[in-house]
Amino acid sequence: MAQLFGLARIGRDVVVRRTQNGESVANLALAFTYGKKDADGRRPTQWVDASLWGQRAETLSQYLTTGVKVSVTIDEVHIENYERQSGERGAKLVGRVSNIEFGGAPQQQQPASASSRQQAEQRTASQPSQASTLADMSDDVPF
Repeated sequence: MAQLFGLARIGRDVVVRRTQNGESVANLALAFTYGKKDADGRRPTQWVDASLWGQRAETLSQYLTTGVKVSVTIDEVHIENYERQSGERGAKLVGRVSNIEFGGAPQQQQPASASSRQQAEQRTASQPSQASTLADMSDDVPF
C-alpha cells in the first residue's frame, strides 16, 4: 500500500459533505512544498487531493481552513486521471487521510467563526455541481 507522510498547508477551506449512505467526508487540498527556493524565494509545490472521513471530518472541519499547517499521513495514494475544463487530460495525486495533526502556533489554529463557515457553505451551495480539481488551482500557495 502506498503511503505519504509530510507537513502541508490547507489550500482552501474544507467543507463537509455526506455520501448517499450518510457518511461524512471532507475533501482537503493539501500543498506540500519541496526542493530549493527559486529566484523569487518560492519553493515548488505539490498539490494532493485527500479525503477525511467520518466523525473526524465533522469535528476537524472547522479548524481546517486555508493556510493552516498540518502533519498528515495519507494512505491509498495513487494518481488519478481526469479531463480539464480546457479538454486536456490531467493527472492528480489523491489519497485518504489516516492521521492528521495540527502544526504552527496555537493562535493560528482558531476555529472558523460561524459566519465564515456559513459563507463557505453558501459559496459551495451556489457553485455548479462540477467539482474543481487540484490541477485547476494555481501553483501559487495562497498564504
